[in-house]
Amino acid sequence: MATLFIADLHLDDSRPQITQLFEQFLASDEARSADALYILGDLVEAWIGDDDDAELPGRIAQATRALRDSGVPVYFMVGNRDFLLGEDFARRAGFTLLNDGTMHDLYGRPTLLMHGDVLCTDDVAYQTVRQQVRTPEWMAQVLSMPLAARRAFAAKAREDSRAHTGSTMETIMDVNADAVADTMRKAGVTRLIHGHTHRPAVHRFDIDGQAAERIVLGDWYEHGSVLRVSPEGSELRGLSIA
Repeated sequence: MATLFIADLHLDDSRPQITQLFEQFLASDEARSADALYILGDLVEAWIGDDDDAELPGRIAQATRALRDSGVPVYFMVGNRDFLLGEDFARRAGFTLLNDGTMHDLYGRPTLLMHGDVLCTDDVAYQTVRQQVRTPEWMAQVLSMPLAARRAFAAKAREDSRAHTGSTMETIMDVNADAVADTMRKAGVTRLIHGHTHRPAVHRFDIDGQAAERIVLGDWYEHGSVLRVSPEGSELRGLSIA
């Protein structure tokens, strides 16, 4: 009895070994025997729309649908790289879409689930852009563009993101402790699971005198990363490329 969590896979044609690792993980006995799988955003490096006719989205949908068809619910929460993913692809992939900031009960313990980027409040430039691109008008405008134009737009966005990351202090791009505490306090939880920062760890602290923990999922750039939560506790570990 266990629930699995992954995030920040950033699947891309430039790293086929990671896509293969993802497929192998979903087909593994561990995944097929899980109570559920949660994907907390940034499944791909860039999502240009549910109508993308490239090979990678099809492989993803086939792998996740097979897991869902085996009896394991697959929950998906968009991140900052795949926020254009919508209901059409979710149906094909067998996803149940979750809003950012969803609370689920995990074996008797309420747990807040987030992608994590809204907690990085010190990165004002990023938060400004995030607010702009999440409007229905902006998303509709981008999705109305031809696929070729969207691919070029996504490539430019990745370049801009790398430039911003390279010129911004790491501490600014990490979560803000006050934002974490305020968010958990408002949700009434003492456990938060999120991704985005690519800094896998289990942080333990106090909120208003109560013991709390924040579990950060790892990225999949060089290897895999999975969190296993069971009634006995949680385990954050890496997955090696064969």
